[in-house]
Amino acid sequence: NPPYTSDETCFCDFCDETCEKFIYHCSCGLDFHIKCALFTFNIAERKLKELEHVALEDPSFSSKNNGGNLGKCFACWEPLAMYTYFSLDCGFNLHKKCAELPLKMGHVCHRKHPLVLQFNSERLPCKICQVTQQRGFLYGCLPCNLAIHIDCLSPLPVIEDKSHQNPFTLLWRQIPFICDACGTEGHHVAYTCGACSIMIHKKCISLPGIIQHMGHIHRLFHKYFIHKEYFESLNCLWCHEVVDTELGSYFCSDCNVIFHVNCALKLKELYCIVSQENEDDKSLDIPVNSITKVLETNDAGEATLIEHCKHKHYLMLSDKISEHGDKCCDGCLLLISAKFYHCSRCDFFLHKSCAELPKMKLFSKHACGATVFSGLKPLILTSDCMFKCGLCSNLSNGFSYKCNECESQICLRCLDLYLQDAVKIPGHKHPLLFYYDYEELCSACGRDIIRAFRCKGCNLHLCNLCVIRPTRVRNKCDEHILALTYDKVNDYAKYHYCDICEKERDPKHWFYHCETCDTFVHVDCVLGKYSFIKLGSTYNEGNHEHPPTFVKKIHYYPECVKCGEPCEDLSLECAEPGCNYIAHWKCRNQW
Repeated sequence: NPPYTSDETCFCDFCDETCEKFIYHCSCGLDFHIKCALFTFNIAERKLKELEHVALEDPSFSSKNNGGNLGKCFACWEPLAMYTYFSLDCGFNLHKKCAELPLKMGHVCHRKHPLVLQFNSERLPCKICQVTQQRGFLYGCLPCNLAIHIDCLSPLPVIEDKSHQNPFTLLWRQIPFICDACGTEGHHVAYTCGACSIMIHKKCISLPGIIQHMGHIHRLFHKYFIHKEYFESLNCLWCHEVVDTELGSYFCSDCNVIFHVNCALKLKELYCIVSQENEDDKSLDIPVNSITKVLETNDAGEATLIEHCKHKHYLMLSDKISEHGDKCCDGCLLLISAKFYHCSRCDFFLHKSCAELPKMKLFSKHACGATVFSGLKPLILTSDCMFKCGLCSNLSNGFSYKCNECESQICLRCLDLYLQDAVKIPGHKHPLLFYYDYEELCSACGRDIIRAFRCKGCNLHLCNLCVIRPTRVRNKCDEHILALTYDKVNDYAKYHYCDICEKERDPKHWFYHCETCDTFVHVDCVLGKYSFIKLGSTYNEGNHEHPPTFVKKIHYYPECVKCGEPCEDLSLECAEPGCNYIAHWKCRNQW
């Protein structure tokens, strides 16, 4: 009987079906149905007399052909439809070529001992292709603890592929080689092109020539070598390690971006293959400026008076931060800084960079609701609506880029972050690089992360939320602007408390600080849930008879007309004379 508890299910390691009765079991954890054990034993011992009385089935004329789905051979697990086969009464099907495999054989790739046909019970990777075969038979050497796939022992002498102008010829090697197509080590089986002087893996013959990867906005072309003068950096955009440009890589000539071949193709759900016919198609990559008209310019050629597609009045260029320092940009919802446009007739501000954004943008990190990346989707600049960012999950009423197919929206802060190959944050001298697979604790908030923006030179790794934290914010707890602070300001324990919630604060984590008043506050206490909703802006999506505005009361907290509780947090207030409605934002669905 299977030596497992009643809560555990026993599976046959040959056919993957459930074992419910007697089994053959090994202490190493290997289990077989009786019929599977005897079948594998008979093959290994060449006791196949049963096959002498079984007629061969031709897959193209078989009466058992169920729409081409004949099942798989129990030796090699390739489809039966590929070759003539035996169909046995015991329920096993076997290719004729697999039934005739020799029990032992010598081979040039392993001359020390003969190779024996066996079941891959040790789950060893193939010595030639380095892939671990999960089911079926292979040839192995028990003293040397190695395994070789049946197909790897007899590769084709010549292979032609449409991606290369010349055929590749088989070359057996006794020593390892470096593949010119992917830059990694190969063993024993190599294919060469004498005309191009390259030597590659068998699997690399069919590498896709052009791919679209989620990690980069442009298409990537496979190159066997690249001239170094094209690059400012030779680091792979995925792993950020050096790429040898004399070996194969995926390359974008527009941006000088490069990937290791294995990094670019590591996850199938993050790239798609581009056909040769669409190689030059860049029809979507045409920016259309959101500044619809330039009315005045200065001596430097900057637009000083403009019409913008997202506002009804003219906007003027300014750099007078002192006059408008407490205002926030209607695009990204961050405090105004550097040069900005503003409306002299209403409370509307845009950073110069936000005003110059295109009406449509291609964004490689958006998979359009699918689990597998299928190519770039155009995102459309939108405004005047509430949305939840698909990347940071923050609620906002600023500008966003919206996918019309899946209707998801991305805030400007996340868009700017993920469009950069390297991110600079104030107060840190090195750029931060994005790592798709990196498990650690965020240096800023202490939360677990599975991918990070990381500094290669320092022990700094940030989650996607902390890397977009506003560096300057306003809060009712202090009359001055609070600055995001990374370092210890005061080591005295009495300062390790938040001045808003009055709870203990971890001095190793980031916090907001006012140097003038010596105020210390938690990041979450300052930002709260609604830090990216502009106060005073109009909410046009409700069903109240007058469009209300967003407010946060400071000294006077009227009761919510729906729940009766004081409106201390974000609320909607009707400014129409004689209309005294005010309600929590969380009660909005009750309007």
